Amino acid sequence: SPFYAARRALVRPEGASSRIERALAILRSDFAMTMNVEDLAAAVGMSPTSFHRHFKALTRVTPIQYQKQLRLVEARRILDAGADNVTGAAFAVGYESAAQFSRDYARFYGLSPKQDTLSRRLGFA
Repeated sequence: SPFYAARRALVRPEGASSRIERALAILRSDFAMTMNVEDLAAAVGMSPTSFHRHFKALTRVTPIQYQKQLRLVEARRILDAGADNVTGAAFAVGYESAAQFSRDYARFYGLSPKQDTLSRRLGFA
């Protein structure tokens, strides 16, 4: 009956994609936070296994990879804005190790932070 259909719609749990969208919003709002996938999954009401599977299906990357990409994009923006201190940019976006930041940056952009910034300032990229 229409009554029961409406009632089922009211108690139907939020879909996985909307929960993942909420997780993405959390990550975007505080990408420098130390992320624990279990805590993020709990924050959107999912088990860690289900969260990880749905997150990767929607974004094509893991939650950790997504956060890393957000951090690297923001670090590049900071460096492009004139910051000369790579270590400062690394810490500003949540990295605890400047060496790890430089490795991740080079893997993501193909150049070290200093090389990338210099080539972009000179107009080569």
